[in-house]
This record gives sequence, structure tokens and C-alpha cells, in this order.
Amino acid sequence: MPTRKKTSMFLLSFLTSLGSLVVICCILGTQAWVTSTIAIRDFASNGSVTITYGLFRGKSAQELNHGLAELPKKFEVLGILNNSSQKTLHLVAILFLALSLFTSLLSSGFTLYNSISNPYQTFLGPVGVYTWNALGASFIFVAMILFVGNTESNHLSEKLSQTLYSTVTNEGTTHSYGYSFWLILLVILLNIVTVVIVIFYQKARYQQKQEQRKPMEYAPRDGILF
Repeated sequence: MPTRKKTSMFLLSFLTSLGSLVVICCILGTQAWVTSTIAIRDFASNGSVTITYGLFRGKSAQELNHGLAELPKKFEVLGILNNSSQKTLHLVAILFLALSLFTSLLSSGFTLYNSISNPYQTFLGPVGVYTWNALGASFIFVAMILFVGNTESNHLSEKLSQTLYSTVTNEGTTHSYGYSFWLILLVILLNIVTVVIVIFYQKARYQQKQEQRKPMEYAPRDGILF
């Protein structure tokens, strides 16, 4: 059976792993990833389109200086992108987020198992915890970079605007990233904290073993022979 100290340390790391799992679910489920304001112009007027969307759904509103603006729209992101490079990168970002969710689930399982057992010499021990958290942080960071690249360089918001309002011409775009996007940094932080907790436990365990060896190392030679 694990010591009380080990149980408490790994239960704490279990809570941080579970926290990252919950935050990733929140990231996937909320739609406040980015708000893009796109200046538009058509044959009759000019104005702007504001689009707020996440990984799966979004909403848009049109404001015109002259003429009658269309009613606000709700849309499915993947449903209106059709077969395009923007859709491909968006799907890859979702895939990496799903992989990060899976690694957080495994990290939660490994830390909980270590709180009730002692699998030190196997992959189920601290090595497994390190591996899954490192992979999880890497996966979600890649998803973050892909989303930014798709939005900024691959003009994802402009593509959505052109599909929703087919007659407009883009005159410039500004982006503002929402809380759903910035929660990615919280997930990475929780992964780091999980690893740090386990490292501190292993360091304390190593120091305890060293202290237990000292009496034998400094004992008189005659006493050792006896």
C-alpha cells in the first residue's frame, strides 16, 4: 500500500489532471474562440460583419451604413466551409484537441491508480504520468497554433463571411480571441503542475532513501562486520 504522503500527492495531481480534462471539455463546448470584425462593401452600401465562433458553431451580425442589413445568423462552422483548406486545418485542430482530451483522461487514470498502488517500475507509474501530460500539453499547443494560423493566415473568418454573405467584398479584418481560446493556456499550466507535483514527490522519496542509507554508511567498520 502507498504511504499517506504518496496518496495525498498523487490525489492532488489527480485533481489537476481532472481539472485539465474539465477545461478541455469547456473549450470544446463553448463558442467564444474568436470574434472577427470584417469591413465589407457591396454595390449598394458598406459596413461590417461581426462573426463570433468556436470549433463547431457560431453566429454573425451585419451592420450597414446604408441599406437594410440581413438578420443575425447562426451557423455550423464545418457545415458551411465545404471542401477547403480552412476546413481541413480546422478539422486537424479539433483532432489535436480530442487527442489532448484523451491524454488528460489517461493522466487522471494513472494518477488515481498511483494514489492507491505502487507501480514504480512500470509505465503505469510516474513515467506514464510524465508522458501523458507532456503529450497533452503538446497536442493542445499545436491545436492553438493551428487555429491561429487558420484564422490569421488562411483567412478562416473571411471565408465564413463570404459564404454567409455571398455579395460582400472584404475591406479588412480585425480579430479578438475569446476566453475559450485562452483557456488553452490554463490546460497547459495544469499539465505542468501535475508533472511538478509528481517530481516533488519523487525527489522527496529519493532524499528519504538517501537518509535511510546514511546510518549504514557512517557506521563503524567493526559494527558493520559484527
